[in-house]
Amino acid sequence: MALRVLHIDDDQRFAELVANYLAQNGVTVEYAPDGGRGLAALDAQPFDAVLLDVMMPGLDGLEVLRRIRNKHSLPVIMLTARGDETDRVVGLEIGADDYLGKPFSPRELLARLRAVLRRAAPDAVAQQLAVANIRVDVAGREARVEGQRVDLTGLEFDLLVALMRRAGRVISREALLTEAGRDDATVGERTIDVHVSHLRQKLGDDPKNPRRIKTIRGVGYVLVRDDGA
Repeated sequence: MALRVLHIDDDQRFAELVANYLAQNGVTVEYAPDGGRGLAALDAQPFDAVLLDVMMPGLDGLEVLRRIRNKHSLPVIMLTARGDETDRVVGLEIGADDYLGKPFSPRELLARLRAVLRRAAPDAVAQQLAVANIRVDVAGREARVEGQRVDLTGLEFDLLVALMRRAGRVISREALLTEAGRDDATVGERTIDVHVSHLRQKLGDDPKNPRRIKTIRGVGYVLVRDDGA
């Protein structure tokens, strides 16, 4: 599966150059021209990392970073034309994973992107997942709730793994199918609701008031990190 990166930057021409280069190296880039639309994109679908410009009208990059860190844990690389050390320090203190000054070599950006993803890889590709009282052995394809093994179908298991790897983040139905590796003609967005309903039942979730897998109307689903959430 190709890496998916969100690039938030008001310079569309620059963003196109970045996207074209990264696409040649197995990275799919989605572009957002401002902070508000970038934050909305993060809430709507999963990404592996964010490229974030500092100098933008409206919400600047530092404020966008603050808001990202309130909800998401994915890697963020700050991009800026400024040479001000204060901006770099503030960005790193807020939670940026790296900082790259414009202009820069696309090769350097790719190298830094791969580096931050490697550092984040233990969470992204973990074979043992745990959220609240749900435990999953990805390689062994085994799921347990409160220590008790749960019998899941292949699709139900893939959906659970996708939700757990993005726990706390809303995933659209389409993106959930992609994350589960099932974005093909045999499984549609409508039928995913049925499979999620079955998955809830097997996890012991209350169908009228689910605590684990919540529906975000008009968007998709989110697996809460804590049963009390």
